[in-house]
Order: sequence, then structure tokens, then C-alpha cells
Amino acid sequence: MNRIKEVLEEKGIKQIWLAEKLGKSYNMVNGYVQNRQQPRLEVLYEIADILQIDAKELLRTNEEVYKWKYLSTY
Repeated sequence: MNRIKEVLEEKGIKQIWLAEKLGKSYNMVNGYVQNRQQPRLEVLYEIADILQIDAKELLRTNEEVYKWKYLSTY
């Protein structure tokens, strides 16, 4: 699973903007965002580059994100 949806929400970025930057259709990007479809590795790296984050940030599990956000502050 990927975290594209969460990252877009965190950054206040719309799916249509990402689709335009990727040169892909909104439906394709929506499939990635909803985890109905997983992007090829090359596309995942391109998404990370566009969003200015490390590609690993898009691959973290929800449990890892929770631990990083909430448990590392103690």
C-alpha cells in the first residue's frame, strides 16, 4: 500500500494537480490515491520527486507512520 493520499492531504495538494505534473489522467492518479492500483516503481519515484519527499515516505505502513508521529515525541 502507498501513502499518496495522506501526503497529498498533508501538503494541501489536489489529485488533479499531481495528475497534470505526472502527465497522467486524473483516473489513473485517483487509482493510486485510493490504493486500487499501485504505481510502477519509476512512477512512485517521480511522484516522490514532485511532492519533494523521499520515496520511502510513500511506502510506510500506517503503523509505522503512527509510531513515527506519535511515539517519537515522548
